[in-house]
Amino acid sequence: MRPTAIRRTAVAATVMSLALFTAACGSDSDDKDSGKASGSSAQPSEKGADQAPAKALSAAELEKVSLAQGDVKGHKISKAGPADVIEAKDVTADKAACDVFGDLLMGAKAGSPAASTQRKVASEPKKGADKDTADAEEAFKAAFDITTTMTTLASYDGKGAEETLASLRTAATECASGFTLTAAGSKQKIVKITEEQVKGGEEAAAWKVAVEADGEKMTLKLIALRQGATVASFSAMNLAAMDDGGDFDLPTAVIDAQAKKLA
Repeated sequence: MRPTAIRRTAVAATVMSLALFTAACGSDSDDKDSGKASGSSAQPSEKGADQAPAKALSAAELEKVSLAQGDVKGHKISKAGPADVIEAKDVTADKAACDVFGDLLMGAKAGSPAASTQRKVASEPKKGADKDTADAEEAFKAAFDITTTMTTLASYDGKGAEETLASLRTAATECASGFTLTAAGSKQKIVKITEEQVKGGEEAAAWKVAVEADGEKMTLKLIALRQGATVASFSAMNLAAMDDGGDFDLPTAVIDAQAKKLA
């Protein structure tokens, strides 16, 4: 294996362990949370504006609609454990307008949901794919073509879910040219945010995020969809794509499976 591949894998593993696939389950009274998507500055979508707000799901109800092993073919699914937890107050952006985007990108909750759950979903690499080429680096990429997605369900009272997605869209637009993000003490530069196409739920949005950390370039994907009073967010990375910011596909199988369970 080439030294560059080893080094990039080490960087990827370090970033993952610090913050990229983590969940926030801190107190709803956190000061930082209270100024996020639940604020009045975010406008809900026009769809269903005249309808009564959907009822927030309880923690038990969210568990029933959260992804479980077997829901996504070719993927391993597990509950996020204590080692995966990060609180929104530990995720900061140098631009206040970018806070909500940074929170969801790192897997932290946005605003103050009534209940939330989180799952780690990892795709399984194609068996023998690393033996299909004689090139060492290409073989490495094939072996580590694993997309890991932190999937978070958060249910909100009132118009909270609509406001959360609206504020996320606004942040993605206002912060498209980049900002500096600090998560669990690790500083990363969000270089560029580019919108991608995605479908799911009553409304959905997705972005490709170019990141630089410790001199290395990488790509992350952030997806969010709303179904009623629940927002499902997906923060994804691919180990093989961590080669000077290489791209990878959205985890559509994961998104579709979660949207189906929420419908």
